[in-house]
This record gives sequence, C-alpha cells and structure tokens, in this order.
Amino acid sequence: MYSEKVMDHFENPRNVGKLEDANAVGEVGNATCGDIMKIYMKIENGIIEDVSFKTFGCGAAIATSSMATELVKGKTVEEALQLTNKAVMEALDGLPPAKVHCSVLAEQAIHAALKDYSEKTGIDLGLPESVHEFDCASFHKSMNEENKK
Repeated sequence: MYSEKVMDHFENPRNVGKLEDANAVGEVGNATCGDIMKIYMKIENGIIEDVSFKTFGCGAAIATSSMATELVKGKTVEEALQLTNKAVMEALDGLPPAKVHCSVLAEQAIHAALKDYSEKTGIDLGLPESVHEFDCASFHKSMNEENKK
C-alpha cells in the first residue's frame, strides 16, 4: 500500500519539531480529515537555511511533511514556491489515492510559511490570500469526479 520511502519518512521523519528561530511559520489543516501541518522556516538572504515541521495526522501526513521539508531545505524562496504536491508524491514514490490530500497539505503548508515570510518582510511573493485554507471534503469530491472521467 505504501512505498518504502513513505514508510521510512513516517518511521524516521526528518526535520521534526518547532524551529525556535523561525522567521516564517505556516499552518494548514482540516478538522474533517484530522490532518494539521505546521511548517517552520529560517530564511536568510532568500535561502531557506533551516526548516522543520509538527504534524498531527496519519502516517502519510507525517511522511509528506517530512519529505516536503527535505525538498525545500537549502533552496531559494523562489524554488520553494515551485514545490507541488506532485513533486512531493513523486519523491515518496507515490501515495494511495485516498492519501493524495496529504501531499496537497504539505505543499500548502510550505506556501503558508512563505506567505507569512512575505507578510513579515514586505516582499511580495505573489501568493493568494487563501493560502491558509484547505477543504479536505471538497478535495476528495473533486478527485472522485476526476477519476470518473
């Protein structure tokens, strides 16, 4: 059901915990599905020097959070903005269809942290206001409709 990489990032998550000197924090989640992700970043001169996370959720939520932090650590803010849920899933060698929303949450948590950084520094990153919102039920409904096509 889960790839070896998903299991590895679930059993041995990277970058876990609160980053005390973070200057960018993003939190997304949905009470309906029960997954809540909080991402902390330390950004210096446009580079994500350090990143960590705290996630409340299933194994896939923890694995996608862990992988997302690995994918943006050491990258520029611009590179991190390009992170997609598909890139997170590919890096984990896939997720079951019912767990794809976890990769979307990971992408959105990264974007929420970058939005926070943008607001604190006044640097316009072009992120929409709705970056903190995620509707798990609507996501699953749209995935089901897409799969019927």
